Amino acid sequence: MRMSQIAHAIIVATLLAAAFAISALAAEEVPYDALPFDIEVVANMEEPWALAVLDEERLLITEKPGSLKLVSANGEVSEIKGLPEVAYGGQGGLGDIALSPDFEETGRVYLSYAEEEDNKRGAVVATAILQLSDEGGRLTDFEVLWRQSPKVSGRGHYGHRIAFGPEGKLWISSGERQKFDPAQDMDGNLGKIIRLNPDGSIPQDNPFYERGGVTAEIWSLGHRNPLGLAFDGSDQLWVVEMGPAHGDELNLVLRGENYGYPTVSNGNHYNGKEIPHHDTRPEFEAPKVYWVPAISPSSLMFYDGDVFADWQGDAFIGGMSFPGLVRIEFDGEDAREAARYSMDARIRDIAQAADGTLWVIEDERGSSKGRLLRLSPMS
Repeated sequence: MRMSQIAHAIIVATLLAAAFAISALAAEEVPYDALPFDIEVVANMEEPWALAVLDEERLLITEKPGSLKLVSANGEVSEIKGLPEVAYGGQGGLGDIALSPDFEETGRVYLSYAEEEDNKRGAVVATAILQLSDEGGRLTDFEVLWRQSPKVSGRGHYGHRIAFGPEGKLWISSGERQKFDPAQDMDGNLGKIIRLNPDGSIPQDNPFYERGGVTAEIWSLGHRNPLGLAFDGSDQLWVVEMGPAHGDELNLVLRGENYGYPTVSNGNHYNGKEIPHHDTRPEFEAPKVYWVPAISPSSLMFYDGDVFADWQGDAFIGGMSFPGLVRIEFDGEDAREAARYSMDARIRDIAQAADGTLWVIEDERGSSKGRLLRLSPMS
């Protein structure tokens, strides 16, 4: 091959890679009146934040003020008792919920929430046993497994999403609490992705285990406000993060890597001060997709059902400043935005139902009504 042909091939490959990385800028936006699914309103909630599917007929929904609800597929809502007091306000309150991998045998669930001590706040992850009844149910044997450290003032950027990995490890996203520098501080666990054993102990093969303390919990660092955490079908962990003023990110989470915040970002500070872009500091891991302008991501899930067969292997991100769902396609370690579905509401969380349809909860703010929705193929 001639040198000119080699150069041409390199240029083409580089342009294709760049187009893949920033394809969010050119994704199709589907308006509300042309959505490729039917929307059924199932129930009305109070500031719903997260959901977990129990079985074909029931799911659990957290409400940020501090309630956990059992909701049936026909919209019946009942209370789960035994919840702790939460530090409600701002972005804080009751957060995520996840079923243990052995839930069917043990009834164990995991919850995140904000707590307050001496006028400072931080996220907590706890576990409990869910005992269901005709009236709803109760949490028993409640145990706190993890806390953000240090607690700080303010009511934002908790992150506190929960996921279980292929080896049964407990993964937690920890926001930097709007304090910037803690995302790079290895003496704390703010602005980090955390990896623990299901009982809260620290795996000895964590990348910083030998340093001890909270540092041993850390899997990756340099994150801002990681609000979506999920594994794909190849057991790769992905996180979606709110950027500052724009620059939201979808990152592939790699062992021991630094994602650069607040040293680099593809957005700027809210006061207009510029932040160097990722391409200026190649020692930091760059996002696979970023958004300018922002979509304000709330959540992340991967789809593997049959009902929407064309979407198998894709991920969905809940959008808030973009009021709807964002669909992502993948090619190994690369990702691109495929489409946006405008739903005229801030989407807080999304999960796959047992039959392959989609459960979605709206945020309760402005025109968003806090509803539980079910998305099904067009009738």
